[in-house]
Amino acid sequence: MSTSAQAETGKLAVALSHAGSLLAKNPALAEQQAREILKVYPNDVNGLTLLGTACRLQRKFDEASATLTKALERAPDFAMAHQEIGLTLMALDRSNDAIKALRKAVKLQEKSPLAWQALADILAAQGDKTGSRKARRQHLIATVKHKELVEAGDYLFAGRLAKAEALCREILKKDPVDVSAIRMLATIAIKLGRYADAETLLARCLELAPDFHLARNDYASTLSKRQQYKSALAELEKLLAVDPDNPNHLMLKGSVLVNIGEFQAAIEIYDRVLVTYPNQPRAHLSHGHALKTVGRSEDAIMAYRKGIELQPNLGEAYWSLANLKTFRFEDAEVAIMREQVKAEPDNPDDHYHLCFALGKALEDRKQHEEAFENYRFGNAIRRKTVHWDANGHHTNMHRLAAFFDAEFFSEHEGSGCADPAPIFIVGLPRAGSTLLEQILASHSQVEGTMELPDMISIARRLGGKKKRSDESSYPEVVGEQSAEQLRELGEEYLERTKIQRSGAPFFIDKMPNNFSHVGLIQAILPNAKIIDARRHPLGGCFSAYKQLFARGQNFTYDLDELGRYYRDYVELMNHWDEVLPGRVLCVQYEDVVVDTETQVRRLLDYCGLAFEPGCLRFYETDRAVRTPSSEQVRQPIYSGATELWRDYASWLGPVEEALGPIMDRYTPN
Repeated sequence: MSTSAQAETGKLAVALSHAGSLLAKNPALAEQQAREILKVYPNDVNGLTLLGTACRLQRKFDEASATLTKALERAPDFAMAHQEIGLTLMALDRSNDAIKALRKAVKLQEKSPLAWQALADILAAQGDKTGSRKARRQHLIATVKHKELVEAGDYLFAGRLAKAEALCREILKKDPVDVSAIRMLATIAIKLGRYADAETLLARCLELAPDFHLARNDYASTLSKRQQYKSALAELEKLLAVDPDNPNHLMLKGSVLVNIGEFQAAIEIYDRVLVTYPNQPRAHLSHGHALKTVGRSEDAIMAYRKGIELQPNLGEAYWSLANLKTFRFEDAEVAIMREQVKAEPDNPDDHYHLCFALGKALEDRKQHEEAFENYRFGNAIRRKTVHWDANGHHTNMHRLAAFFDAEFFSEHEGSGCADPAPIFIVGLPRAGSTLLEQILASHSQVEGTMELPDMISIARRLGGKKKRSDESSYPEVVGEQSAEQLRELGEEYLERTKIQRSGAPFFIDKMPNNFSHVGLIQAILPNAKIIDARRHPLGGCFSAYKQLFARGQNFTYDLDELGRYYRDYVELMNHWDEVLPGRVLCVQYEDVVVDTETQVRRLLDYCGLAFEPGCLRFYETDRAVRTPSSEQVRQPIYSGATELWRDYASWLGPVEEALGPIMDRYTPN
């Protein structure tokens, strides 16, 4: 090469390097520089690829595609151009073409982290779990400094968390700032349910590497799991500012929006993702859940059925249809579910979902024996996947009663935050709490929210447990709080729940498990209302037994444990009545069904609310309802459900035995 040619090549390299350095901070200026380069070197492949990239980053996707196509005509084996056109085609909703381009890019240049990551994302969005996992492994190989981390990743995928954690810690001993190892350690913590640890690790990760987008997505997800929804959304906005079409970021944002009650915004996100990735069964599931919540039942059914069409053994989609309560399966669908249950899908989640769905379908056909057998089978599978300590729970209930005695409340009279806004509905799940919420939320002064986790979170934080085996300081720690601290705890609860509210004078928190925190509620929110939604013990227990809960309520998957839990619940509520007489209003579900108006007026009187006729026409109230009863409370009261358990009475012996004396008031003399 002549001296002049070398000089020209050097000038071009410098110009390209300068323009390339502008891409991340100022793609418009990078585009301008690339166009200047191409005036002098019109056929330069690097210049064309640079221009295409700059256009893509500015969302000029058609121009980017045309420019990158031109680059590939001149250099068909240029890996970077294949990568960039793949990313562009993703944004143009051409998923299959994007996959081809990205596969070509990584074939030509195996260590292409961005291409592997994009390929992993798009395959995951299309439901190809195996392909996505392989691409993520290749991304790890291309990015890690320590090869042992790839081995740790293999252990993580295989569920051998202890091995994976040990390797990560060994790497971090040698290299404390290896962000990939820190992120993997956080992933292990998430799988173990140690979300506080994961949050700390991911925050450190982003401190060291602010542009580590995978870690930021994990961070947003962890914040959401810890109910820090505003912070989670802030992290997602940072991600979407850089990559606005990323399906993983968008789906996570949709999930967070659902958690704060922004269902319409979530639906719009799911609609957008499904245009680009119509073959993702779990995206259709999420879409269906949001549609159901806002009352668009027919659209929800279509979404669930689309999920089944794409993945015929997708148990959660069948259960989601059954969980509409008013939906009825066709004969062909029942036959398919029977086959799926017998075949025992590889994934136990699909298996127990199918069992519960088939049980509901058979119950609707009055085939009670076979229905119960499927409920029993599904509960047995589910019970193996959850932790529940019935003895420990019983001990904790006695501990609460012993601490929160009449003397405690006498000493702390007048403590806490005086705001009367919260209305707590507590009790056993499936005991009519959604019906009571819908009645109250039909009042002009009351807003329904959802089962808020905030009171439980405050109690857990006070308890100070770092892991399950630790001894909690709750409830005794409440006695160590000053009057000012108790007031601050009440104010904290109100502040935490603001994101779920829109400004009505009163709002409902219908987390059923808050029955155990009545003492804490009294101490920090003495003017809050507390309503105990009660149901016949066998009716309530059986309704919970045949309900598959998305999370929590781990006591419902065994009949004996269910009966013991109900007995503990009633005994603790009796204690609250003794030490706080008149503080809690008990509303019997069966009474609401038999004499709705009397019970509605009683409910409103207790809450200090004037009677409004709309509370009797609660089924006309247009609002989002997230619980399994969402469709039922959009219809007038149906009395048949109160006696449904009698069709299964011969199989409920373990519950009745565990209930013991609780059944006395329900047993005829």
